[in-house]
Amino acid sequence: MRENVLILVVVAAVVIVVALIELATAALPILIVVLLVPPEERPALAALIAAADSSRRLRLWPALRVAVAARRAARSTAEPPMVAELFVSQR
Repeated sequence: MRENVLILVVVAAVVIVVALIELATAALPILIVVLLVPPEERPALAALIAAADSSRRLRLWPALRVAVAARRAARSTAEPPMVAELFVSQR
């Protein structure tokens, strides 16, 4: 009888852990976008993630690598402001 209860407790614990992991993997990308991405960049990031991953579950690291590469490419093509423009804008 005692062994049956122990087996039941172990199985229940495994099911709870798996359920919590599934919830965390579903909620983590949403939390990252809401908390860390500026509002004006959210639509672009959402489109990028959707294009990078078409499966049911988000593959977080490949999507983040693509997002970082796109951000670096966008920043490298943007022209840095001139020193005189910075000086004028601070007055």
